[in-house]
Amino acid sequence: MSKQDYKMEEKINFTKSPDGLIPAIIQDVLTEKVLMLGYMNKAAITKTIAEKRLTFYSRSKKRLWTKGETSGNFLDLFDIKADCDNDTILIKVKPRGPVCHKGSDTCFSEENNSNLLFIGKLEEIISNRKENFSEKSYTSGLFKEGINKIAQKFGEESIELLIEAKDNNNELFLNEAADLLFHYMILLQAKDFSLNDVVKILESRHK
Repeated sequence: MSKQDYKMEEKINFTKSPDGLIPAIIQDVLTEKVLMLGYMNKAAITKTIAEKRLTFYSRSKKRLWTKGETSGNFLDLFDIKADCDNDTILIKVKPRGPVCHKGSDTCFSEENNSNLLFIGKLEEIISNRKENFSEKSYTSGLFKEGINKIAQKFGEESIELLIEAKDNNNELFLNEAADLLFHYMILLQAKDFSLNDVVKILESRHK
């Protein structure tokens, strides 16, 4: 979170609500699924930011309530932002288990498993390894060796996937497919492109 976000409780206009509570939309930072809606007052926001774990104001209990205090299914704070009117907040979290008290992933009876969105996170990691060299990082090492080494490695992974495609070992095939995709993403970033640039071309072909 930015330093400004640490003063979020000062930024919010609590006077718009007669009870001093504002709605908080809770979203999974990785899957981008909306998990639940809660309500927070100034004290709840202050406690949430201080402990990096979501605390709401429970309208039924009439007190501050940390999500997961009974079940252990806490919501770890990742980011918090106010809307344009400063009377609603969006909070991005990493959930530790089911969010709904009925046992489902979300309070809207949806599964929280959009794993494809992890690709965006992986791109950020690869970009970080490119910009911030680390001796311990395999990815940083590839970027240091240059485009020829990266292209060669991508070619090797392509051949390994083709070999596994002819066999019936699904586990090996999927692992090789993951290796190829990973090295493809490295190759794209070595050429200063992203998967989004490729997707735009695919989209244009289907208009």
